[in-house]
Amino acid sequence: MAAIPPRAVFVTRDTDYELLLARHATRGQAKFFLESRGQSLSEVEDRHARFNAVLAQARAAVPGEWRQALARRADLDRFLFAPEDVVVAVGQDGLVANVAKYLDGQPVIGLNPAPDLYDGVLARIGIERLGPLLPASVAGAAPIERRTMVQAVLDGGQRLLALNEIFVGHRSHQSARYRIAAGEAAEDHSSSGLIVASGTGATGWARSISEATGLGFPLGPEESAVGYWVREPFPSVATATHLRAGKLLATATLSVVSRMNEGGVVFADGIEQDFIAFDWGRRVEVGPASRTLNLIAP
Repeated sequence: MAAIPPRAVFVTRDTDYELLLARHATRGQAKFFLESRGQSLSEVEDRHARFNAVLAQARAAVPGEWRQALARRADLDRFLFAPEDVVVAVGQDGLVANVAKYLDGQPVIGLNPAPDLYDGVLARIGIERLGPLLPASVAGAAPIERRTMVQAVLDGGQRLLALNEIFVGHRSHQSARYRIAAGEAAEDHSSSGLIVASGTGATGWARSISEATGLGFPLGPEESAVGYWVREPFPSVATATHLRAGKLLATATLSVVSRMNEGGVVFADGIEQDFIAFDWGRRVEVGPASRTLNLIAP
């Protein structure tokens, strides 16, 4: 039986122009909405056209014998990735994080369609470099960063994966109440919630917390470890603040038991609407995942 040819899966998200059309139904109504507020639609249309031109170039760079597929971010939870896929995330860095949790070892190329607009921390590949990288990623000839991910496992068997961080807390601005345990140490908390971040995520939300609190430590993106940070812990006769930050190595986990009658949530990579309820008595174990993001390096 002949080997199945590789498949290039292009992952995209709606452009600002597409989102405006979805909201206002027609181009004319979108144009009127912006112009009535002193803004122009032309810049949004230009970015839309530029993105689609890069996407067309990217698809033309795929070897002729390969297969192709297009997956939108909103459909990722229903898209079936195959072992022979090479995933090309076309857009901002967040799109790489969005697709990472649906993969199991497939190489990922972060294609930056607008280097003058997007920083390209994860989406670092320019369109001119894509052609040679596609076959190289299949042949094992492209450099790969195996970036550690974060895993949350709830007592009911539900599981969340994140490239950047897992959040545990209350869905509103109310205090989150829970019992936290790291190794032999444990205490009751009242805080603004906590995050458990990978080395990739440690440059974002976790960094702002660690800089504000002075509770930072080295954490590499490929290091088999994650860090946790508690947001604004409040000391009282019933709650403590000693377990505020720490590093979890290899198979170590942070255990959290909810003391919230309603509103407790666990979510991944900032996607608040895709949460798991974390009400009174539920337990979650958070730590490094066994699965990694295999990101093609420039």
